[in-house]
Amino acid sequence: MAKFSVIKQHLYQKIASGEWPENHLVSSENALAQQFNVSRMTARRALQELADEGLVLRNKGSGTYVAPLKSQTSFMAIRNIADEIANRGHQHQAIVHTLKAQPASPQVAEFLQVPVASKVFFSVITHLEDGVPVQVEERYVNPSMATHYLKQDFTKLTPHEYLSAESPLTEASHQIEAVSPSAQLCEWLRLSKPEPCLRIIRRTWSHAGIVTYAVLTHPGSRFVLGGHLTFKS
Repeated sequence: MAKFSVIKQHLYQKIASGEWPENHLVSSENALAQQFNVSRMTARRALQELADEGLVLRNKGSGTYVAPLKSQTSFMAIRNIADEIANRGHQHQAIVHTLKAQPASPQVAEFLQVPVASKVFFSVITHLEDGVPVQVEERYVNPSMATHYLKQDFTKLTPHEYLSAESPLTEASHQIEAVSPSAQLCEWLRLSKPEPCLRIIRRTWSHAGIVTYAVLTHPGSRFVLGGHLTFKS
């Protein structure tokens, strides 16, 4: 593991365990460089990548602090939301609003590449972090890729966990947009009044074809979208 990655893992554990709560002062570049016997530049890279991912906030002159509690994710990876929440030292809960079979609309049929009006599976789930809603997941599933989808208890495992085991993912596409939530979304997210939300529209594939079309909506006040790219020369 690269030295900057070792430092990142150390800081991840401090934050995820709750040892360093939100707004806690993070070790400085100099302190990390001495602790891990690396250059200050290496320590700076570790801190900057954590800042890019939304886990810490860097304030010139005052230091680096653990970011306020929000749902934090990366658009460059598909992760299990229950694992993300657990890694932050918090508890995941799920409320299943809908789990049924229904005819595919023209839009859904196009996304899943199935005939219009053919049977697809549909679920709506609110994911909560320590009792606070952080995501509404509206998911359409190709039944041929996940035969027993409707028989799952999604309060005990997430659709991502089930689908990853049933039809291992090989490819994904994302579309990200800012939206104003509907009254129904406000109810599911427990928003007292509408606020800007971030919506991720995702399609996933397995070797056999398209598995799901999902719409993931997050309240802006409880969500950070981050990521870090490394370019090779």
